[in-house]
Amino acid sequence: MLGAVHGSDGYPVNWPDDPVGWLAQPSLLEARVAEREGEVVGHVALCRSTPGDLAPGEWSRRSGLPGEATAVVSRLYVSPAARGHGIGALLLGEAVRAARLHGLHPVLDVLASDSAAVELYHREGWSLLAAVEEEWSPLQRVTVLCYAAPADAAPSCRPPGNRSVPASPVRPGNPADPPCTR
Repeated sequence: MLGAVHGSDGYPVNWPDDPVGWLAQPSLLEARVAEREGEVVGHVALCRSTPGDLAPGEWSRRSGLPGEATAVVSRLYVSPAARGHGIGALLLGEAVRAARLHGLHPVLDVLASDSAAVELYHREGWSLLAAVEEEWSPLQRVTVLCYAAPADAAPSCRPPGNRSVPASPVRPGNPADPPCTR
């Protein structure tokens, strides 16, 4: 599925040498996948902040709290064939819920060019903290947007037919999703 997302959207921008290792990054707290009609159609990871993460530093400057009080939402993607069913919002809500269970505030970085993701974060009430220009290589400059979840962010509801389940490796948790009420 990650290959289909990369082919469709160019995410990840730079294809990893080891896609499994890219998903199971060392700072991983939890990962979840979304299923629709028994098929895995999306993924999200929640990680501890690490040196070089932009959003935790921006959040820390604004909140006055240490960047270690954050959890970074990452590796959020949905199969191109499954879009338009609320799966991205479901996975984002799961990451928010997991961060809260860890006592951490969710933040994330996204490329400004990823307009669908930017739209999702705005729709879900996330606050733009900063836009940062980065040079990833001598030939690759990008604008990274840093976001923070609202302080009172409630997880998104589960659209009919969608569910999320833990991905490996994960810590024990409740795989039940809240019913959709909006």
